[in-house]
Amino acid sequence: MAIVQVESLRKCYGSLTAVDGISFAVRKGECFGLLGPNGAGKTTTIRMLYGYTPRHAGRLELFGLDIDRDLREIKRRIGICQQEDSLDPDLNVRENLVGFARYFSIPRHAAEQRADELLHFFALHSRAGDKIATLSGGLKRRLMLARALVNTPDLLILDEPTTGLDPQSRQLLWEKLADLKEAGLTILLTTHYMEEAARLCDRLVIIDHGRILVEGAPAALVREQVGRSVLEIADPDRSVQEFLAHEGSRFEDLGRRLLVHLDDGDELFLKLTREVRAEGCTLRPATLEDLFLKLTGRELRE
Repeated sequence: MAIVQVESLRKCYGSLTAVDGISFAVRKGECFGLLGPNGAGKTTTIRMLYGYTPRHAGRLELFGLDIDRDLREIKRRIGICQQEDSLDPDLNVRENLVGFARYFSIPRHAAEQRADELLHFFALHSRAGDKIATLSGGLKRRLMLARALVNTPDLLILDEPTTGLDPQSRQLLWEKLADLKEAGLTILLTTHYMEEAARLCDRLVIIDHGRILVEGAPAALVREQVGRSVLEIADPDRSVQEFLAHEGSRFEDLGRRLLVHLDDGDELFLKLTREVRAEGCTLRPATLEDLFLKLTGRELRE
């Protein structure tokens, strides 16, 4: 049985269709990713999943329970880490966890024990008595994630959990999320970091304009949609373009760079660097970011 079952989900804001009939399932014990540019419909989808935003059409089930009929039971079994900082500034770090546990009717002694477990897990025990205003952005995100786990959820929903963090804080959170997944926790994740999705997600969907473009395992999607390697050519001249045309290679012209997506680029790379020019030519593995940009475009989104 899928932990999350979404069928033909739809949400509109006036004439704008934010989510346009998407369907997907999240299996028990996996990390499932929702990727997409700004305004693609990721956060709206997430908010419908935990009952914050009403849907206009479609079916939503979590743990086999209907979200309209069993919302209270569903909320008891999920943990949510939202984009926005919603920590209580009047309470210290430990009190934020203990106080939040009371929303789930967890007895005080058990809440204090659970808070101490989470403080140690996220390396926050030395800051337990500190006020929220004294915490860095990375510490606040770790505390937000700890708070989302205070009720020992069966599903953890993360909406861009590492946005704005420095590399050290991001790496630490990735390690903790990997530990949670290894322990069997099901995770639903939205992110703008392609490295994060490639590292954590067992499967993912890429959404744009409210619709799912592709679904599958990250590495398999990259191989199918992009290839195994990308040849980057900086400041290309006419001789380079003529060479690629002669070889029958299709390329993406970015002005100051050309990108050639290849299943096996070694032979083309060697021929190009030997016969045409070697400067500014780089052969690298294809990445999830290549796939993301290929499907959603390179224009800026507001």
